[in-house]
Amino acid sequence: MTLTLDNQSQIRESSLTQALRQIQQLNSKIAVLEQQHLSYVQKQQNLIPAIAEICISPIQEVQALRILIYRGEKECWHYLRSGLVKRKKAF
Repeated sequence: MTLTLDNQSQIRESSLTQALRQIQQLNSKIAVLEQQHLSYVQKQQNLIPAIAEICISPIQEVQALRILIYRGEKECWHYLRSGLVKRKKAF
């Protein structure tokens, strides 16, 4: 009887240890994702002044922000560069 209780205690302890290890792994993954998110937000915030500076009209600014939100930083820079090229050709 004592042997089975000890065995059950070891199984419980083992499953608790596994659960604790999984929680620690998830916390590590969460920390990495939070850091990536902060980096992403910082990049987007750095792009907003460029949008205000490059775009001529409020409609262009809205379009650039929409592209930034839905398509990402790379596509937004592409849109802004194409706007600069068009503006230079007009002068």
